[in-house]
Order: sequence, then C-alpha cells, then structure tokens
Amino acid sequence: MLAPLTFEFHRFRFHFRSAGTLFFPVYKSGNIVRGAFGGIFRKLVCIPSCREAKTCDIRADCPYARVFEPQAARGEGPSGLLDWPRPFVFRAAQLDGRTISQGEAFHFDVHIFDVRDPALPYFVLAFAQLAREGLGPGRGRAELTSVDQLDLNEARVAQVFDGEQFRMRELAAPNVVDLSGTPERVDRLRVRFVTPTELKAGHQVVDRPEFGILIGRLRDRISTLRALYGAGPLEIDFRAMGERAAQVRMTRCDLRRTEVDRLSSRSGQRHPLGGFVGEAEYEGELGEFLPYLRLGKWVGVGRQTVWGKGELETGDAGLGRG
Repeated sequence: MLAPLTFEFHRFRFHFRSAGTLFFPVYKSGNIVRGAFGGIFRKLVCIPSCREAKTCDIRADCPYARVFEPQAARGEGPSGLLDWPRPFVFRAAQLDGRTISQGEAFHFDVHIFDVRDPALPYFVLAFAQLAREGLGPGRGRAELTSVDQLDLNEARVAQVFDGEQFRMRELAAPNVVDLSGTPERVDRLRVRFVTPTELKAGHQVVDRPEFGILIGRLRDRISTLRALYGAGPLEIDFRAMGERAAQVRMTRCDLRRTEVDRLSSRSGQRHPLGGFVGEAEYEGELGEFLPYLRLGKWVGVGRQTVWGKGELETGDAGLGRG
C-alpha cells in the first residue's frame, strides 16, 4: 500500500501592539512586510563587506541567503529551475487599507515551508527589530508582543515567543495536508481568488484562470516547495493530471483586475503588484484536485506569492456532490 501523499508546513502568527499610528495601503500590506523584513534580516546577519548574497564568499553558511535568496545558498535543485521559491509566504491581507491607532493590537501570519529548519528565531528577531524601527509609509513603530504557532483551523497549538524570550521547546509538529484524492464525488466547485493573482501560460500572463492552467501552476509550486524544503517532489503523473484538469470547464468567471505597484528600494524602479481577484466556477471531475486547491490557501499560486498574492479559497458552487 502506498504511503499517503502529504505536504507539511508551519504557520506562525506574529502579534504586535502599535506605539504610534500605522497605515497599510490596499493590496500592499504583504509587500510592505516582505520588503522591510528582508532589509532588517540582512542587517542582522550579513557581514559588512557583503554587497550581494549571490556573490558572497560565505553564502553557503548565511541564513539570509538560505531564507531570503535561497538559490544563493544552495547549488542544487529541480532541473531547469533558476529562481528558487522562498521557503515562506506572508499573510497580511487583513491589514489592507487599515489605519492602526496607537495602542491597538494587530497581527500578520507567516507560513514556513522548510520543515527541516524553519529558521524561526531569525524571523522573530527581524520582526522585533522592524517593529522598533517603524513599519509602513509613515514608519509607525510597534512592539512584537508574542508569536503563536497555529493549526489549519486558526487554533493556537504553541506559543514560541512570549515577547521577551523564545520558547522553542514548545514548537509543535508541522501542519500536514493530505493530497490524496478525495473519495467523494465533486463535479461543481467555486474558487475565490482572495488576493491579487497572476498566472502564466506559455510565458504569458493570462486574463482568465482556466482550470488546467490553475492546477498546473499550483501542482508545480507544491511539488517544487516539497522537493526543496520537504519530503521530495510529488510522485504523480504530471502529464496525466494536466490532461484531466484540462477537461474541467469554467462555467462562470467574475473577476476584476487590480492595478498596484511597488517601488524597489534597490533599483528605484516601480514594479507591478496587481492581478485579478474575484470568483470562478468550474464543472467536471474535480475530486482529485480539491486537496491541491485547498492547499492553495496556504501556499499561494502564481507570481509573487511571497507577498501574499495568489491566496485561494474553495467553496461549493451548488449541487454537484455525490
């Protein structure tokens, strides 16, 4: 009997209390968190002479290179993959458009896919320092009050930082998602694109999330993350799965395009952060794909997932379960 096909990862919630007023622009919260985190992380761990992680002489032992520029720290990986996905994503969309008043509590989540060495202390140290230095357009300051480990149902399973000291001995086992096909029959399904999503097919960004494209990008991302940071690549027939996904029809597409950009602190250039949000409904033999779509809530799909883009939610599109 074959072992179940699973995907493992950690979920952490970082809790803060504002020491001033903070503002998070719409669809930019994840980018603000990611950009500030990278800068602080590098200041904390990199040697003064390092100009770029990819050319650093000690990149193999550098935690910044391993976590934030993982290709620079390792020389092997899936064939043909030049840019490795980072072993984490941020979830901060609940902060979009919000103004946080002085003394108000707020949080964001980090999902870490490297279950062998999640490097959690570096995340905690970087975010504690970031909060003290200021966050967001107005550089509002805050205090990191605690870090909780969460299960898939939002319940706290451990507190790994209490605001003063680490409690790494409390770290629980990672969350496990079973990717095996569901025994129930599902022939109609709704997918909600919670945060801006960009999918590519044939090196071109597509306007509509046709099911074959959506599953192909999601399957490839999950397999790559699993190969680099977990139990190994997915042991499935990729071509056959893609052919079955291509048979699923899109029956409704209610999407809108978001146009947002970011300013690179390194190059000074602006880069697009937009994508589509909304809902699409599909009809066909969907049972085997449901676990992958559910995992998309946690790992994201498409471009720039590290900022929280490409978050999915699934729901029943009406009748169609047997």
